[in-house]
Amino acid sequence: MSFTVIIPARLASTRLPNKPLALIDGIPMIVRVAQQAAKSAASRVIVACDDPTVQKACEEHGIEAQLTSKDCACGTDRLSEAVNKLNLDENEIIVNVQGDEPLIPVDIINLVAEI
Repeated sequence: MSFTVIIPARLASTRLPNKPLALIDGIPMIVRVAQQAAKSAASRVIVACDDPTVQKACEEHGIEAQLTSKDCACGTDRLSEAVNKLNLDENEIIVNVQGDEPLIPVDIINLVAEI
């Protein structure tokens, strides 16, 4: 089974400003999340972000990133915009992984794709 992980990331968090870029052992959190998601059976891992600095941080670490509007009201809206911009097939299974879950169990990602 093929599936894609999309990780929505918003730079302007009210509780923790610049949260996606917060360093965990010298690596931005959003990169850590994407690296963890890449350990799953996903055929593709994409960060959907609202700021070029997040996109650049991802790309510097070999993570695919799609720039989305700052006007997205929530992560689901950001994910939807990314799906449309990337022209993903309507039958593609998309797994939404939260951008602040660097320790998400890989088995959980795979299980969600199967459901």
